[in-house]
Amino acid sequence: MTTALFIVSEEGYWGEECTAPLSSLTDAGAEITVATPSGSPPEIDERSVDPDTVGEETAQRVREIHESDDRLNDPEALATVDPGEFDAVVFPGGHGTVWDVNQDRHARAALREAVEGDGKALVVCHAVGILGFTWGSDGSRIVDGRRVTGFPDAWETDIVDENDVLPNGRKLPYWVEAEVSAAGGDWDADLDADTSVVVDGDLITARGPESSAAAAETLLAELGLE
Repeated sequence: MTTALFIVSEEGYWGEECTAPLSSLTDAGAEITVATPSGSPPEIDERSVDPDTVGEETAQRVREIHESDDRLNDPEALATVDPGEFDAVVFPGGHGTVWDVNQDRHARAALREAVEGDGKALVVCHAVGILGFTWGSDGSRIVDGRRVTGFPDAWETDIVDENDVLPNGRKLPYWVEAEVSAAGGDWDADLDADTSVVVDGDLITARGPESSAAAAETLLAELGLE
């Protein structure tokens, strides 16, 4: 049976970026484990379940999964999980990832294990920032020379103020595109396209919420679960 590890932010994950691949993999028969940095249930970014932001249908579907899925409500502590046991590791996005998942050494180790080993890694939106902070076993940046997409700085400009402060009052510590590009990533968020998903070896990256379904389909194809 195909297995997947979801590493989800406790600081605020974007609903659709988690629930789209979670539902797709579940429907395809995969066995899924959810982990958070400390093992506490993940918080959802309330904007991602706001009907005015994402639409009534998406908001309702995502909130139902967030509230009722036992895997999300009772996650594992990431440090207690062996990422090498999984066929895929999924990193849903959301601004919250910049404070916990992207800075977590166990999350980085899981990413490295998937990309360098026999697994696949799907990294979405702000979670793509983890690529800027992850080194390979040879000491090089894991993203150096890889083609990637993710949450673009052009979009971040519309969210933060002139001091990089988000609407909730928290200061954004770094911008994903700038950080990943500085680490050697070949960045192209393809802003003229409706969706943006890039495959480079065992690494799959996706731009944002509107690319979640396409990212899930791509991961299924890469795992042979189409």
